[in-house]
Amino acid sequence: MANIEYSGHGDPARSLALLWRTSERASRKGKPELNVDRIVRTAIDLADTEGLGALSMRRVAEELGVGTMSLYTYVPGKGELIDVMLDTVFGELPREHPEGGWRDRLEHLARQNQALYQRHAWLPHVLMSRPVLGPNVTAKYDHELSAIDGIGLSDVEMDSVLWLVLDYVHSAVRNAAEIAVANQSSGVTDEQWWQAHAPLLSKVLDPARYPVASRVGQAAGMQHGGAVDPAHAFEFGLARVLDGVEVLVRQRSAD
Repeated sequence: MANIEYSGHGDPARSLALLWRTSERASRKGKPELNVDRIVRTAIDLADTEGLGALSMRRVAEELGVGTMSLYTYVPGKGELIDVMLDTVFGELPREHPEGGWRDRLEHLARQNQALYQRHAWLPHVLMSRPVLGPNVTAKYDHELSAIDGIGLSDVEMDSVLWLVLDYVHSAVRNAAEIAVANQSSGVTDEQWWQAHAPLLSKVLDPARYPVASRVGQAAGMQHGGAVDPAHAFEFGLARVLDGVEVLVRQRSAD
């Protein structure tokens, strides 16, 4: 299981100062050039390659070739560092909408977020119940809301629809990552695991006692080559989420 971190655990005033760069110390004369952007970029690269478990102020300092205390001149601690890391990677998302209606725009946003999570595999393991109030996260929120602005939803409904879609993507990507970790750590794919267990299961599972589970489980297993196909699950779930939003939009249009 990957390490879990939380956004918004740093000092609020110092986090906001870092996020919006309202104050930043200059590198000390005669010392290696150091600034917040370089520290954050190094931390992101470390998390990308080794995961959140490897992230610490000491490791980042080692990667930069400086003393750990040098980092605290620029970043107060790990909590504030994670907030700026989040804001930085969310700044990678494009800021354009495809041609088409609101559904095309929401689907496009979902796939953009999916790709970002896959590019930074640690990202789904940072819990963001307390939002990062940085410039990139704010711009992201504004841009994504504009995808459904003017389609008849109230402001609260717009916010709820956006969180519904983004929470779905977050959950789906995280589930897919956990399946990949299980396959990698065991050295056995889901298909191989089921092939090994199916003959044993058939000896104890009575289809007459569990008729629906036996029928559906067999059909799904044959289709997916295992209990679940993450790619199929993502596509199926995203379509159903958007179907639900469409029902709401039609209700508002009728009203």
